[in-house]
Amino acid sequence: MDLDLSPKLAKKVYGGDGGSYHAWCPSELPMLREGNIGAAKLALEKNGLALPRYSDSAKVAYVLQGCGVAGIVLPESEEKVIAIKKGDAIALPFGVVTWWYNQEDTSLVVLFLGDTSKAHKAGEFTDFFLTGSNGIFTGFTTEFVSRAWDLGEDIVKKLVGSQPGSGIVKLDDGIKMPEPKKVHRNGMVLNCEEAPLDVDIKNGGRVVVLNTQNLPLVSQVGLGADLVRLDGSAMCSPGFSCDSALQVTYIVSGSGRAQVVGVDGKRVLETTVKAGNLFIVPRFFVVSKIADPDGLAWFSIITTPNPVFTHLAGRTSAWKALSPEVLQASFNVPQDVEKAFSSKRMDSEIFFPPN
Repeated sequence: MDLDLSPKLAKKVYGGDGGSYHAWCPSELPMLREGNIGAAKLALEKNGLALPRYSDSAKVAYVLQGCGVAGIVLPESEEKVIAIKKGDAIALPFGVVTWWYNQEDTSLVVLFLGDTSKAHKAGEFTDFFLTGSNGIFTGFTTEFVSRAWDLGEDIVKKLVGSQPGSGIVKLDDGIKMPEPKKVHRNGMVLNCEEAPLDVDIKNGGRVVVLNTQNLPLVSQVGLGADLVRLDGSAMCSPGFSCDSALQVTYIVSGSGRAQVVGVDGKRVLETTVKAGNLFIVPRFFVVSKIADPDGLAWFSIITTPNPVFTHLAGRTSAWKALSPEVLQASFNVPQDVEKAFSSKRMDSEIFFPPN
């Protein structure tokens, strides 16, 4: 596979005083198109409003920074107004209408990762805006909109033509937005920084897995996700997704080194990763990471709602299940070498603290 797997940064697509929208382009990260994956980031400044829109892709949203308010309307459902903060993961199925607002001084930054298999363009999200200069109702004649909304044409012209902004706007001070309701978070949001840990290894790392058990709505999205926090200089065991899923990884914080090995034992990626990088591991390829001294954290989506991984080092690895005779014959080594190999990592799982 001669695809470029090197990590990439997002590029600005549009924006203004209220904030900006950034995306990863399939022409620069070919695995997006190959894997039918979209990736983008929304950054809102104070009083920034991302206008109501729907998308051609199901997504998982993850709040990277700040806090704010999200409005979510599921098909044939009432609006849910949700307070969001750093660490929140939100499943966004097909047909959902969303808006996003930041009332704080700190920028609100939201990552979107999703499936573009049914999108207009493979590897890219396309948003359809309900309002603004590029809103869908600017394309209809006044007659059609007037009939649809049961309003006079003069009012329709004001509704459709009064918002000069597109995508993201900055609201004036004093404009009131809906207050979030705590009950609306139930079943809609999981905070990955506060949720019970699925893996917790001292001086190694921690994992929270987003799946149909802790956020049932991901079943409608068709994606699983996890937040992994690797301690300083610790290693994440070499492993692969054993259910043919792609793994899309965004580096949330810190830095480190990553290696990916593919068909015929060929190392297809050896690189340094840092905050803001996105990279994709192809199906069945094996990936491993080692954190720099300041640690390394990443948020990943996996293209199945309940992912299963096989690790190739540690107590739960496939090696530990194989009989000594098979290991000795397969490696073509003496018995003492096989025993030395089998005796290691008896108590370690997934993450390995520094020596």
